[in-house]
Amino acid sequence: MTPEQRALRARIGAHASWANTSDRTARTSTARRTFLERFEQQVDPAGELPEQERLQRATSARKAYFAQLAARSADARKKRKSS
Repeated sequence: MTPEQRALRARIGAHASWANTSDRTARTSTARRTFLERFEQQVDPAGELPEQERLQRATSARKAYFAQLAARSADARKKRKSS
């Protein structure tokens, strides 16, 4: 199979799988929690901060991460446009 055919087959499978998922939130809850724990670990690797402080810092770290992604995306779009 070509890469395009594999991608199409994977896309079909993913859509079929999501079509048969009754609770989308429950299906992705573990992944979401793991993603958020990444930021908690980043801001408090030793686990010494009070929970409220750790959550506030993790929220800021997550916002910074998404702002960096947005900036890189804007740079890439600008580079493509000028090419």
